Amino acid sequence: MWTAVVSIFPEMFHALTGDGVVARAIAGGNMSLRVINPRDFAADRRRSVDDHSYGGGPGMVMTAPALTDAVREARKSAPGPVTTVYMSPQGRRFDQAAAAELAGLDNLLFVAGRYEGVDERFVEREVDMELSLGDFVLTGGELAVMVVLDAVARLLPGTLGNPASTECESFADNLLDYPHYSRPPEYRGAEVPSVLLSGDHAAIARWRRGQALARTWRRRPDLLVNRVLSAEDRDLLRQHLLQAAE
Repeated sequence: MWTAVVSIFPEMFHALTGDGVVARAIAGGNMSLRVINPRDFAADRRRSVDDHSYGGGPGMVMTAPALTDAVREARKSAPGPVTTVYMSPQGRRFDQAAAAELAGLDNLLFVAGRYEGVDERFVEREVDMELSLGDFVLTGGELAVMVVLDAVARLLPGTLGNPASTECESFADNLLDYPHYSRPPEYRGAEVPSVLLSGDHAAIARWRRGQALARTWRRRPDLLVNRVLSAEDRDLLRQHLLQAAE
């Protein structure tokens, strides 16, 4: 996958490319990453990429010309058609489904905004998709871009050591993950559930499915609102909720 980012703070992405899953994806040839500074396309000596907002108001707005030139320069190095993503509080809520959607694309270009936002004419003409991490505001879009790149990189074939890792985790089936345990079998009076020590793989799978359903019901019931549960899932959910109530 070819990826690029337009950002006035390209050095921030050293943390992403130096260690972790994105660095592994790059080292393995599954992903490439280029960071372009729109200041390199500014028209003045100060390398300005922002100006006051028409109509007044606090803060500055990133201007369209430098951003447009940076985006178009980035697209020239892509091996094919590019999907341009702008991280914005007004965008679609980023979730695991969106991560999977992006992972299925070949070329992604991200725009990390700053200040009060970017000129709307740039968004209208150059952006294909707006994404938001949630209902809160960050100082800039760089951290949001890094989160999205991490979520996407781990879904690319060959990035993770065990491909099954992405199939058995939170939101993989629009459910929260089941509880995990490791050694020792007893820790400060708390024991590992006996079913996990039984060696009965079918029983373990049922327990984990029930736990995932029950945890989702208790913590994120919104994920189940429009979900049609099978008879087996309904039975598992009922059993685990009753056990928890005892």
